[in-house]
Amino acid sequence: MNRPPFIAWLPFYTLFQKEIRRFLRVASQTLVTPVVTAALYLFIFGATLGTRISVLEGFSYAQFVIPGLILMGIINNAFANASTSLFMSRYLGNIVDLLVTPLTPAQFILAYTLAAMLRGLAVGLVVWLISLGFASLPWAHPWLVLAMATLASFLFAQFGLIVALYADSFDALAMYSNFVLLPLIYLGGVFYPISILPHPWAGLSHLNPLFYLIDGFRHALLGRGDLSFATAFSVSALMAAALFAWAALLIGRSYRLRS
Repeated sequence: MNRPPFIAWLPFYTLFQKEIRRFLRVASQTLVTPVVTAALYLFIFGATLGTRISVLEGFSYAQFVIPGLILMGIINNAFANASTSLFMSRYLGNIVDLLVTPLTPAQFILAYTLAAMLRGLAVGLVVWLISLGFASLPWAHPWLVLAMATLASFLFAQFGLIVALYADSFDALAMYSNFVLLPLIYLGGVFYPISILPHPWAGLSHLNPLFYLIDGFRHALLGRGDLSFATAFSVSALMAAALFAWAALLIGRSYRLRS
């Protein structure tokens, strides 16, 4: 006898609620801290330099840098939520409680992914609200802004799951964040347009996967970017699909979940 759809998805709802409650329980760390950090960036680059320099014709520096700061908040928090939560479950051993439930690999990934996306998008929204005190954005293509933000949070939720499965310790987890993710963000065009870089650095920057996310998001907000939005979105979507397939393969095989 087939179970009713609601019963079949009850384990997913339970895990999803548990993940949301987990980061809300420590909101001062998961939500307030990244917003304070973004506010400091906005003060430094908005209040002090925002009206004094310009790197994109027709826009102040504050307007240029705000999209990158919003996306940085989304990326960092989506990654942190997925990676920390799954790694802690492995580290504490309570992952076995999930493995004995009728939770399918798809539901497992979806619950962690949606919770991570929710946290990332929430931080991004608050960073944008704070940025209103420094500069206004034209919102050239609102629906494309939402699409790019959603894609970025999804992509880094998958990356967080993958890192959580490969990491052996808290130091290893921090290494991915500090020595992989952070340099890619800073070198991806958050604080400067890639087009102003000299040869060969401008060309090498196109190898940075974060460049496409940041440029596409800025293009959607300001209507201007180094690449066409279609190119930036397509490359980002391909990366997201690849990471999703990788995460699904690992979790489908219960890779390092039972050890």
